[in-house]
Amino acid sequence: MIKVLFVCHGNICRSPMAEFVFRDMVERVHRSAQFYIASAATSTEEIGNPVHYGTRDLLRRKGISTAGKYARQMTRRDYQEYDYLIGMDQWNIRNMLRITGGDPDGKIFKLLDFTDHPRDIADPWYTGDFETTYADVLEGCQALLEKLLAK
Repeated sequence: MIKVLFVCHGNICRSPMAEFVFRDMVERVHRSAQFYIASAATSTEEIGNPVHYGTRDLLRRKGISTAGKYARQMTRRDYQEYDYLIGMDQWNIRNMLRITGGDPDGKIFKLLDFTDHPRDIADPWYTGDFETTYADVLEGCQALLEKLLAK
């Protein structure tokens, strides 16, 4: 089983968006049994809160539910539990490395580093632009899935 943890600052916008988009992609190719997919935050600010309405509403329009998801913080133990820990921007990566104490096994990545155009995914909490974030998350998740299925 391939275990993937998506990570952002608060675990209410980008990382749950990636979690549920990636889960939907995996289901569509009938590979759900081969993956365990989750998401977490680097901060404590939103712990216990549901997915942000901007992410929730956008995904609902795409036919993807986020029901039952509440923000949780990433832990050092997650490094042992997951094969891929995927941040949304360079700030997330820096905080993930602080939480894990480093990346000796090369498990920490930025989502859009799997694409032909590596870059950060903007936080819609600040931009208000959930559509652009969704387009970036979709691009990153597609590239990640292609990489993992090719292995």
